Amino acid sequence: QVQLMESGGGLVQAGGSLRLSCAARGSIFSIKIMAWYRQAPGKQRELVASITEGGTLNYADSVKDRFIISRDKDKNTMYLQMNSLKPEDTALYYCNAKPYKVFGTNDYWGQGTQVTVSS
Repeated sequence: QVQLMESGGGLVQAGGSLRLSCAARGSIFSIKIMAWYRQAPGKQRELVASITEGGTLNYADSVKDRFIISRDKDKNTMYLQMNSLKPEDTALYYCNAKPYKVFGTNDYWGQGTQVTVSS
């Protein structure tokens, strides 16, 4: 089992920055990919960025060149540095962990942290 806890959300003006953190506890060795998703009101949850155990990064087109995902393995923590924020970035941001198949097929999710960008 893996437990995920997000922090760092808040209210920021357009053009501002925020850094989200996701602390992982439990069977960290079982995690293959960690990711950030977000869900805005009335919309489907979407992938924002992901990072594999080997360090491969992936970003949604809407956040490329503005957001940076990183991972501190010593602290078992993942980060999302969000710069040049836009009102359309407003959403509930979730931390996600995907295990290696040998450890199971169900993803782990955090409770979410709210990011609100005012215009």
